[in-house]
Amino acid sequence: MEEDRKYKDTVQKLFTFIEESPSQYHAVDTMRKHLEAAGYEQLLESGAWKLKSGGKYYVIRSGSSLIAFRIPAQDSQNYCGFQIVASHSDSPSFKIKTNPEMNVEEHYVKLNVEKYGGMLCAPWFDRPLSVAGRLIVKENNRLVTKLVNVDRDLVMIPNLAIHMNREANKGYDYNIQKDMLPLYGCGEAKGKFMKQIAEAANVKEDAILASDLFLYNRMKGSIWGACEEFISSPKLDDLQCAFSSLEAFLQSEEPLPSENVQANEQSEVDGKNVINGKSIPVHCVFDNEEVGSGTKQGAASTFLADTLIRINHAMGRDEAGYRQSIANSFMLSADNAHGVHPNHTDKACPTNRPYPGNGVVIKYSANQKYTTDAVSAAVFEEICNRANVPYQIYVNRSDILGGSTLGNISTTQVPVNTVDIGLAQLAMHSPYETGSVKDTDYMIQAMKTFFETSVRQTEDGYELNFL
Repeated sequence: MEEDRKYKDTVQKLFTFIEESPSQYHAVDTMRKHLEAAGYEQLLESGAWKLKSGGKYYVIRSGSSLIAFRIPAQDSQNYCGFQIVASHSDSPSFKIKTNPEMNVEEHYVKLNVEKYGGMLCAPWFDRPLSVAGRLIVKENNRLVTKLVNVDRDLVMIPNLAIHMNREANKGYDYNIQKDMLPLYGCGEAKGKFMKQIAEAANVKEDAILASDLFLYNRMKGSIWGACEEFISSPKLDDLQCAFSSLEAFLQSEEPLPSENVQANEQSEVDGKNVINGKSIPVHCVFDNEEVGSGTKQGAASTFLADTLIRINHAMGRDEAGYRQSIANSFMLSADNAHGVHPNHTDKACPTNRPYPGNGVVIKYSANQKYTTDAVSAAVFEEICNRANVPYQIYVNRSDILGGSTLGNISTTQVPVNTVDIGLAQLAMHSPYETGSVKDTDYMIQAMKTFFETSVRQTEDGYELNFL
């Protein structure tokens, strides 16, 4: 019973995090608040970085991607490598177009939207939705970002009645421009949308220069099932992993030198001493994974590489020292996985069948859409064993094309050993997804152990040093 209470307490924290994160900009701002409460200091990419031993830092790019890290308190210049957990802040949704109001016969006002990412369209119908995102506002001679969330049921996408589409239950090809436009108000609502957005952001409408606004599902997360074993919530993909990474990062401790590390504390590499037993933990959250990651704040950008290089330089290490640290680094690419569907069990691989509640999922793909290989899988399995966390395997059916995630994209910029992991869920890319009450806690424990571990390259393999 005590363990069940722990799982549910963790899930309630997850639900709160998701409610506070109706857009990717809010997700990063929520993480920023947690980090600052824990004593982390913001660094600007446009400013000089002066890092100190034991320092705690974070940097934000474009308001929607964030990297947090801390410097070891002892022998900080001689850190081993980087222990990185990467997830993403965005979810499939509908983006509000500029000049969004559409007048329908003077009786309705609907909003013009476009698709962001690959979503299941049908679940967006007939449920309360609202709008959140960011505004760029002119204040004197400055352009300032303001977050906005209309925190009430604001719009809905009404279905067409079965009487008017008798073929609806036989399959339907949704047209985004026609079928998916949300109803905002009656004819009297004309001209009010941006006024309402400005009011919610507490700014003047004529001060708004531009915006990035998205629809989001207003339904709160829930725990359900015969034994309260399931959870459902918006944005489990991928805020469940981003939340787990943040929690693990803040809960983890700096490794202290063990007898094993002390005995092998320094090695001579190109005339420089390198500590083998400590690594810098890195909590990394990218934006735009759902649309390919090819943005300045996405996994294909230089954001992670730029940050790691600047850490290396700020700690007084040269280019060779950076390359050594990358060789001794490891990444968890954390993005949720498909669980076996109870009504479509044939869609899963015959021999690798992950289920919600059975632990962290290790994801494989022969075409390297997932970066897991024998080495990275073995390292992560050892970490799970150390954390006493169950794990399971996901591979696509060989005749079904799978998706991809941020790991294989990020490693083109930062070539570190990477394992793709996630939590088993149902209805991925629905506005209301389903997972297990246990799995968030499992992921936090595995990631916490990972952050407290150093993975060092040796002549014949890899050595793991645990706290």
